[in-house]
Amino acid sequence: MAVPAATRSGGIHAPPWLGIYLNDHLVAATASVGLARRMNRRHRRSAYGGELARLTAEFVQDRRSLLWCMASLDVPVHRGKVRAARAAERTARLTPGSRPRRRSGVNTLVGLEALRLGVEGKALLWRSLLAVAVHDTRLQTGRLAELLERAGQQLTALDSLHSRAASALISADDPAQAASGPPASVGRRWALGDDE
Repeated sequence: MAVPAATRSGGIHAPPWLGIYLNDHLVAATASVGLARRMNRRHRRSAYGGELARLTAEFVQDRRSLLWCMASLDVPVHRGKVRAARAAERTARLTPGSRPRRRSGVNTLVGLEALRLGVEGKALLWRSLLAVAVHDTRLQTGRLAELLERAGQQLTALDSLHSRAASALISADDPAQAASGPPASVGRRWALGDDE
């Protein structure tokens, strides 16, 4: 990884690749926050509600932490990219809300998988910034280490949610369950879509 170059005044400026890299991660963080908020609204009264609310709040905080890192490194925000990410998030909201429960359950799985991919990328971001921080004291290594640790905890939480959602779908294919009908709690879980 290239070391940030020193300016003539003795300071350090970020290399061009870092600006591109951080802005790409900002776009991903914006998309993750939008998806998490949609899922959180949809799941508010479900068995997943509390965990998704906590994760959504953390994703918002993580995005703010990234913006702080960018400001600390004097990396400008490419607002066009961020606007495009928000426009895509708004488009996703237009998905029809009247879906069969089975389809909504699949959407829940896909949404959780998308969030997990975002967290995996975010963990790699914090690792990269820790490497940059070795040469650039404007970044706080302690804070970055905390963010990396939290990303690991988020992965664990998403894995748990995904397992529960997958189990709810699989139980729907059980003939015994189909004959008696799914439990009310499972029905509520099926209703977890990624739309409003």
